[in-house]
Amino acid sequence: MTGRAVSIAVLLAVEAGLALLAVPVHQGFMAVYGDVTATAFEGLTWGLTAGPSGMALGLVALVAVAVLVPSSRLWMRLTAAAIPVVVLLVMLAVTPLALGQKIGKYHSSPQCVTEGTDEPMASADRESQRAFDSIAHIGLYSGSGMSGVGGCTRWLVLPENVDVLQHYRAALPEAGWEVVEDDGRHLRAHHDGLAFVVMPCPGGGAVWAGSEDDPAFGQGTPGLAGTEICPHGMPTM
Repeated sequence: MTGRAVSIAVLLAVEAGLALLAVPVHQGFMAVYGDVTATAFEGLTWGLTAGPSGMALGLVALVAVAVLVPSSRLWMRLTAAAIPVVVLLVMLAVTPLALGQKIGKYHSSPQCVTEGTDEPMASADRESQRAFDSIAHIGLYSGSGMSGVGGCTRWLVLPENVDVLQHYRAALPEAGWEVVEDDGRHLRAHHDGLAFVVMPCPGGGAVWAGSEDDPAFGQGTPGLAGTEICPHGMPTM
């Protein structure tokens, strides 16, 4: 083999090695930061533009170009061009698997009760959980949120075309709750001394449950006055 052929063969090996690394990089990134409401194509597109997935694929493509330019052998040129394409297709295939890993960390309803919580917060969490458990919910809930003696807040993620308020307008009366406020920006309902409030957020929504005498989301209390209810970065909690 000529020196140029050896160099191209080495570059092909480097390209293949980078390709083998690019796929797990993409899968790991999507499993942590991916949008659980996205399709496989949407998730891949976001991963390539917003994280290390695009950089990994770019390195593979860069080495491919380094092989294509000097190579005169057809099989080397075809191999170099095919590797980035294969990597892209494999990334597309593993995106739903990665998002499924993240979905596995979510719940189909809000969860407030955690082990080791001291009183009186533990009692308040149980009351909030009792309210949440009586309602049919929508979306996916992470464990993140705010809890306290004044109620429990949890965030949910939803596809863009789902109306969270419309769901609870129907679900609350069916569960025996009385809707007492509904201004199109939030909805509040009471039942058996408990209150439930839901409001839309970009990519999902926020729900709160507590005593009907407490302010929703802790708004108005000294510690939370002026606090933004919708978290930043939804729906990728």
